[in-house]
Amino acid sequence: MRDVAKHGTEILQEPAFAYFWSATTIRAFGGAVAGVAFQVLIVTVLDANATEISVLAALSVVPYLFLGLIIGALMDRWRRQRTLIITTIGRALVLAAVPVLLLTNTLNFWTLAAVTLALGVLTLFADSAAQPLLPRIVPRKSLVAANARLGQSNTVAATAGPALGGLLLRLIGPAWLFAVDAVVNAVAAVLQSRIRVDEPRPAPRDTGSHIGRDIAEGMRFTYQHPTLRPLAFSVHVWFLGNSIVTTTFGVFALRHLDLPDWAFGVALAAGGVGGFLGAVIAPRIGTMLGAGRAILFGRALIVLPWLALALVPLSPATALALALPVVAAAQFVYGLAMGIEDTNDISYRQAVAPDEIQGRMNATIRTVNRVVFFVGALLTGGLMTWLGFAATLGIGAVVFAAAAAIVLFSPLRAARHDDAAEA
Repeated sequence: MRDVAKHGTEILQEPAFAYFWSATTIRAFGGAVAGVAFQVLIVTVLDANATEISVLAALSVVPYLFLGLIIGALMDRWRRQRTLIITTIGRALVLAAVPVLLLTNTLNFWTLAAVTLALGVLTLFADSAAQPLLPRIVPRKSLVAANARLGQSNTVAATAGPALGGLLLRLIGPAWLFAVDAVVNAVAAVLQSRIRVDEPRPAPRDTGSHIGRDIAEGMRFTYQHPTLRPLAFSVHVWFLGNSIVTTTFGVFALRHLDLPDWAFGVALAAGGVGGFLGAVIAPRIGTMLGAGRAILFGRALIVLPWLALALVPLSPATALALALPVVAAAQFVYGLAMGIEDTNDISYRQAVAPDEIQGRMNATIRTVNRVVFFVGALLTGGLMTWLGFAATLGIGAVVFAAAAAIVLFSPLRAARHDDAAEA
């Protein structure tokens, strides 16, 4: 396999990764499009109340809270490509059930809740298989280029997908929109089946080994490793900060600043542009600065937009011509920072962990991240009520700064992708 670490544009010329990237990209677009249809079903078709909306939102997180560590351990016991294909087919079947429920007038809160929970579990399986599978598809020295490509396409999907979903929803309606997403997942499963990857059967477990022991081994590896430990703690703190600012931002922009819907959409689109650019330049920054300093740069950069929104005296009386550029610029820098740090963060952890513990290491970090985000989002409501929007965004900026400080004062700061790839 060619050396593609220095030439990110060549990574798509590797057939195995091209199939993997294509399947991931169309799934991301399909998910973003279907997300619009889900919102329409919840609000207009079911006329759900606030409690029901909250329950449906929580069901997408619940699988991570209760199954994340278990599924991560299973990914070190099972064939990851096979798991990825089966769960993508499962998603296609579940999505195909929604048009049937709509056309037979059997869609209600409970059936949609079952669909949401099933999709959450299947997505958890798919994501838990995909992350540890990638180091098998490309050389570890090429992980930064590969993750940058995945980050770029995911950002475009997250930015353009909802707009495309809104258009398709108007043209064909929600039933056919879910049918389209089911077909998209079926095509993704075919592409995943075409991946040629050397994935040997996992080694047999010792007598008496059980899933709990595997989970504990994964947690010990993650939190005792000299550079993964600070990386994990830093990203946990980052997720706390992100839960605060993302929960606050929509209310801050739409209610406090009274931005019109179109202006709010422009600001979010600016974040998508920033995320795409960040993913484009992430490999170069990782090469120039090293993995640790690239992660530190992204962690530090993300403090600035939220600190600016906390300190700049914006109010409903602020002219839209002033408020919109400030908010859009904040979103752009926020997306830029995430694009830079995500690519380097994920690539480093994939490269530094042995294959036999990839599933558990990734699951440990991802599960704790989602627990932290869940708790942070709940606490943010109280912060906004007691302190106001600007102060809450300021607290988010301080938490982001703490995440950067963990990297700054740890061995992770000096880590390089080349060292991890050779480990």
